[in-house]
Amino acid sequence: MSLNRCEQRIFDYLQSHPDERQHWQTKFRVVAKSTLDQHLAANQLAGDLWRYYEERSAVAQPFKDAVRTEGLQRTSMKNLAELLLRLWTEPRKQPRPAGPVSPNV
Repeated sequence: MSLNRCEQRIFDYLQSHPDERQHWQTKFRVVAKSTLDQHLAANQLAGDLWRYYEERSAVAQPFKDAVRTEGLQRTSMKNLAELLLRLWTEPRKQPRPAGPVSPNV
């Protein structure tokens, strides 16, 4: 999976800040358990990750430098959200499609 620059910046930041990573791991697990549709979970978390990027850009390196040179235009965080869902949550069993029921004779 390929991450854009903003997504990669968050991923690297979380790898080097265990307290922040723990917060996000908990958040991802809660959302994954409460949402049956993983696509909806990824969309919700992508929005949360963007808001986090905006917040960090005012106070933390390397976000401040990036915003100074690149600006702060909305960027998709969906690939990062999907990746972190895979890394930090238990895989869900896919429901089996309902097939014809064979009568017991």
